[in-house]
Formats: sequence, C-alpha cells, structure tokens
Amino acid sequence: MISRRRTLSLLAAAGSVPALSALAGCGPNASPGGSEEGGGALRVYWWGGDLRNGMTREALDLFTAEHADIAVSPEYSEWTGYWDKLATQFAGGDAPDVLQMDEAYIDSYGARSSLLDLETVSDVLDLSAMDDAVLDTGRLADGTLVGAPLGVGIFSVGVNPTILEQAGLAMPDDTTWTWEDFAELCTAVSDWASSAGEDVVGFDFFGTSAAELGAWARQSGEQLFPREDETLISKDTILAYLEYALALVESGAVVGPSEQIEDFAAGVEQGRFGNNRSAFHFQFHTQVQTFQAASGSPLRLLRLPARTSGDPQMVNKASMYWSIAATAADPQSAATLVNFLLRDPEAAKILKIERGVTAFPELQDEIETVLDENEMISLDFARQMQSEVVRPPLVTPASGVGFGDELSRLGEESLFGNRPPADVAEELLTILEGMQPAQ
Repeated sequence: MISRRRTLSLLAAAGSVPALSALAGCGPNASPGGSEEGGGALRVYWWGGDLRNGMTREALDLFTAEHADIAVSPEYSEWTGYWDKLATQFAGGDAPDVLQMDEAYIDSYGARSSLLDLETVSDVLDLSAMDDAVLDTGRLADGTLVGAPLGVGIFSVGVNPTILEQAGLAMPDDTTWTWEDFAELCTAVSDWASSAGEDVVGFDFFGTSAAELGAWARQSGEQLFPREDETLISKDTILAYLEYALALVESGAVVGPSEQIEDFAAGVEQGRFGNNRSAFHFQFHTQVQTFQAASGSPLRLLRLPARTSGDPQMVNKASMYWSIAATAADPQSAATLVNFLLRDPEAAKILKIERGVTAFPELQDEIETVLDENEMISLDFARQMQSEVVRPPLVTPASGVGFGDELSRLGEESLFGNRPPADVAEELLTILEGMQPAQ
C-alpha cells in the first residue's frame, strides 16, 4: 500500500495537499487496475473496481460511437493508487484531461487552480437542471465550480432484517429512534446471538470515522468545518461521541476494538455485515448494493439514529465528481464528454447508480427502467430522503489534511483505553481548530 507520507509529498510538489477520507473513498468496489495510454486522445481517469471499470468503458464506447471526432483514452486505478498516480501526474505536468474527483480532495486541487472552472464551458456542459444544493458541493469557497457531482450518497444505516427476525426483534422506527434506542437494539441482537451460540453482533464498528463524527456534530447543531454562520464542534460533543462508542463496546453491542479494526480491514466479502454476522452497518447508501451481493440477504436502508428524536439531519453528499484539469488541451471536448457521462439517457442506463444516485431527476426515471430490486432500494431511499435532507456540510477544506486519519488514530486510543476520552476529545478539538481554513 502507498505510504501516506509519499502521497502528501507528491501533492505538495504539485501544489495541492489532499485530505484523506477513508469512509468516503474506500468503497466496496475498489480493486487493482491498469491504464491505457493514447497519444493525443482525451485522457479520462477514474478509480474503482471491475464493476465500475466495465460500466465506464461501455459508456465511453457509446460516447466515441456518437463522437467520432473525439478520441478517448481510458485510465483507471484502485483508490489508493489513484491518488498517488494523480499527484505524480500533476507534479509532472501530465495530468489527465477528465478525472474522477472526491469530496476530500476537491478543495486541495481546486484551490491551487489545478482544476478548470466548469462554468467557463457551460455552453457545452449544462448543469442547470441539477439541484443547487447538490451542485454547490462542487464549488470552492470563492464560488468557483470545479466539480460536477456524479450523484448523491447519503450516510445511512444498513440493516439485515433476517438477523432481526431470527433474534425476535422488530424493525425499528427510524423516523423517531435515538442513539440510545440504537444501542439497546444492537445490544439485544448481541445478547440473542450469545445465548444462541451464533457468531453475530448487533453492530460491526463505531468510533473512528469522520463521517460518524460529522453526523454527530450536525445533530448537535455544529460542524467539523463550519461556515461563517455555523458553529465548530465542541469538546463536549466530541466527548459524547467517544463515550458512546465506548459504551457500545462495554454493552457488547459491538465487538472489541481489535476485532473492529480487523473487521474494517476485512472488506465486504469477509467483513461481518457483508457476511451476515452483523445486524447493522453504517455506509453511504449506494454501497448497500455491494453488501447485498456479498451477503445474499435482503438488506434495507434506514435513517441515522438521532441525538434528538425525529431530527437525524440527513444530508446529500456528492458521491464523487467529474472534474476537468485546468491544463486540458481541449476543454470543449472534455466538457462534451463530461456532459455526456452526466446527462445522456443511454449512458445513464449503462452507469446506473453505481457512482451514486444521479442528481438529475429526469434521469432517475430513465435509470429506473433498468434497475433490479436491490438497486431500487438505493434509488427509492434517495428519493424518499429528498424531502428531509438538510444543508450539506462544507466540503473538506485543503487545510483539513488528514483529519480522518487523526480521528481514526485517536479514536482507537480511546477505544483501547489507552487514554481517557476527555483527553482525546481535547486533542481532536485542538487538531480541528488548527485545520480550519483562513476566513
């Protein structure tokens, strides 16, 4: 695996330093890949595994069939190798023309003028039908649009109804449940499994994820990286999160920290939720498709538990973006390709919702005609949430380098009992205060 220090040094040389976001990017479809170079062709670079790779290449074939004057050279990689290679390319002046971009990196690259202002090619790339709340997630702090959202991902709860049924437990009411209700339910599952001799727990892991802490903060009226009209997360809020994570371990709702780390590293196929050994799992909602395929179970999606009943503060996160390099030799052709991948109905039917549920409502109807029952769970959930979602948080600023890694490291220290949660909360707050972007 790539050294984190090497990635950061490469990006520093390129004039940008990314914030790493394991939960947002290390999706279940990641797998090793390769590249194809083509002299003079429009280079398109993305991360993903076999499923995404095949879908993307099929869509690109359709594009070249309809645009014979634009040659396309596809390149892809797994998640970690992707950012290492991209940093090297930008540092060497050899960036791809069109690239897949993530929320944790977009400010780092965009703020250094490495990405094209997409509104300069709006005559070709038409994003006017996209909801502003989604489109704005691709903007820098100064309003420059450097990422066209491919779709939305909603941080949510995956649940295995079969395990709840075996345990004699009812499906929770996710419109009213709280974190206390969630803990009790997870503990009840674990207690049943222990008495029945089953290798099952209520919940697989919790306490080391920026997505979790971000939701916890939002439900407390705070943010990890607040705008001018928002409030920075407090030490008390961080402490409550860490103490809740410890309480889950102590009650048996989740396994111990060593097993949690092992389970996270195991991936979908061998992890508890994907292997029918955990009733609940937190993920961005379209990932449930991969867990369904791995487990063979009829998984469902639920709202997050809330700190105050009925207020889960669900948000649309841009699942990822298409960006165009500022150095692209032919921005118009690059924009033509991005427009096709985002808005062409036939391309949408090929790409489906593997990268997130499209933010163009009319395309959702087109895609629905080719989705299977499992895929419809993701689409239906996204549609249902649109009447409830609140303002999405600010994208991770370039100054927020490595917060996810810091939280993971310090959260583990708390879970293992190496340091008091209050000390960890204080250090995390100090780190966050130092990572806030200059106003």
